Amino acid sequence: MAKSPEEIADAMHAMVKDAFGVKKYKPGDLTKAMIQIYGDEVDKKVCKEAIKLLVNSGRCVYTYFGGSYLEIPHREGAAND
Repeated sequence: MAKSPEEIADAMHAMVKDAFGVKKYKPGDLTKAMIQIYGDEVDKKVCKEAIKLLVNSGRCVYTYFGGSYLEIPHREGAAND
């Protein structure tokens, strides 16, 4: 049974959140990981839609440092007060 973009977005968010501060994921790396985990249940189109959901909802943001990465939004120091 094919996975929905929402299910894939949740799995991607969990991966990015678990790696916060340790590793940064490129969108292509997340797509490859989802295909490796779920096999024929996902494809690149569903993964692209899942990434779009993550960014549009604010759960993840694009950052750029020599390449594009998806990360959990950073909280600024003043926002912690």
